[in-house]
Amino acid sequence: MIIHKPRHPAVPPELPDYETARRTFTWPPATGVNIAWQAVDRHLGTPARDRVALRCIGRDDTLTELTYLDLHRRTARFANVLRALGVGRGERVFTLLGRVPELYVTVLGTLKNLSVLAPLFSAFGPEPIRERLHLGDGRVLVTTPALYARKIAPIRDALPGLKHVLVTGDGPAPEGTLPLAGLMAAASTAFTIPATQAEDMALLHFTSGTTGKPKGAVHVHGAVTAHLTTARYALDLRPGDVYWCTADPGWVTGMSYGVIAPLALGVTMVTDAGEFDARRWYRTLQEQHVTVWYTAPTALRMLMRHGKELAAGYDLSHLRFIASVGEPLNPEVVLWGQDALGLPVHDNWWQTETGAIMISNYASMDIKPGSMGRPMPGITAALLERGEDGRARVTDGRVTVVTEPGAEGELALRPGWPSMFRGYLGDPGRYAKAFAGGWYLSGDVARRDEDGYFWFVARADDVIKSAGHLIGPFEVESVLMEHPAVAEVGVIGTPDPVAGELVKAFVTLKPGYQPGEILRRDLVAFARTRLGAVAPKQIAFDQHLPHTRSGKVMRRLLKARELGLPEGDTSTLEDGGSR
Repeated sequence: MIIHKPRHPAVPPELPDYETARRTFTWPPATGVNIAWQAVDRHLGTPARDRVALRCIGRDDTLTELTYLDLHRRTARFANVLRALGVGRGERVFTLLGRVPELYVTVLGTLKNLSVLAPLFSAFGPEPIRERLHLGDGRVLVTTPALYARKIAPIRDALPGLKHVLVTGDGPAPEGTLPLAGLMAAASTAFTIPATQAEDMALLHFTSGTTGKPKGAVHVHGAVTAHLTTARYALDLRPGDVYWCTADPGWVTGMSYGVIAPLALGVTMVTDAGEFDARRWYRTLQEQHVTVWYTAPTALRMLMRHGKELAAGYDLSHLRFIASVGEPLNPEVVLWGQDALGLPVHDNWWQTETGAIMISNYASMDIKPGSMGRPMPGITAALLERGEDGRARVTDGRVTVVTEPGAEGELALRPGWPSMFRGYLGDPGRYAKAFAGGWYLSGDVARRDEDGYFWFVARADDVIKSAGHLIGPFEVESVLMEHPAVAEVGVIGTPDPVAGELVKAFVTLKPGYQPGEILRRDLVAFARTRLGAVAPKQIAFDQHLPHTRSGKVMRRLLKARELGLPEGDTSTLEDGGSR
């Protein structure tokens, strides 16, 4: 099935490459290329100066608004706070905060000072926080008094390099910390951004570390060209939009598209400090007049559980564009968006290492539900022939590109786009292994159809090898999602002495359905009619599938639990197992 889209007036027939796009943006003559200047200060001489930049909804529904002028002044104060503390170019400033105004001020003030911003997810426990602060050589941490008491105080002695902890709030600062509000009040609102080069380090994003120690991916100020371009064409952001990205700023999506890109384009950005709740989310879309919404497949599947009747009770007429990221988007969710919300959901693909959207169902494209879309302008993507381990086969430093439509291979990108990571901090060997034969190796298996659309198959290490078949879990999950009883699925391979592995599906049911043998047999038969020999032989019911905090079902953890293996790093596991 194809959802046909009319030609979009805001998107040219031929999208520009990055160099062409770069020339369409305004750059500071003295500063060079600085993310914070692009996101804040450049708006001072435009009508956006007095536009609301941030509309922050608190957990208690209180609303705090900051204009671009407000943001300019506060970020300048924070940059001066860092200067007064002796924190300079290249030194790492960590955040351990939720979606509160202080988070956005810290991010942009740090970048103004040419220090490096390293966001942490506020639900991390003390050990994951200690590990990342140590690996990143953190000099400053900005957090709340409560988070400090629970998560930082117990590990403070193990972090001799952490010189300053700044805490938010109006009360007295805990011993060993400094009050952010007091420091900000004493700081000047005048700050001159130093000359910034495109290759100056700006951001340090830690990957989840599911199989080993976290990797600190280094990103530079020049990445903002990719943020601007992709937000225009992949998210359809325009002047005057009200935009809501639900990703936490502790992750790369919440930073690239929850801070940098929307502010650089001068839109009004909505943030919500509350947890997921279907009615709260629909109310936010309605009351804030959200026009562009960027969210996660897991959240959309959770909304699906409540049925389209709940969505029908809210006025979503302002909503113009919906996009999704974080894990593959099942075709069923795309079609549900069209039916329940009046708009299809546009999937896109990228990674922490890519820094920005690489493949997308952008606004002017016809949508093939289940597809990742096509490469963004300036991106060259290919599929590489794989070896027995599922990864690209590298022989004497060379790789083979798979060209046949429908064939599978490891998804690879030609290096050189502006937001490409520049290294893994302190681990050049690990960085070198991410490239071969002139390509960046993503570790994802995909296929490409005759129209140039890419389709996600699996992570290379998730591929199931059963009786001579290589089976991508996502394909099986998507088929089972079409069953009316199924809300969510996680698929793994389990050992079998004959077939090598058998496909096993863990299924979460929608309200109104009860697990049982009759339903299990029905699901097996349903999958077999669509998948044939690669259909799951085993189905287990599980109403609490483990998710990462970014919304992905943790197949690795499902497999470890099934086989009684060590669970490894679970610091990114979402409490309660569901959103």
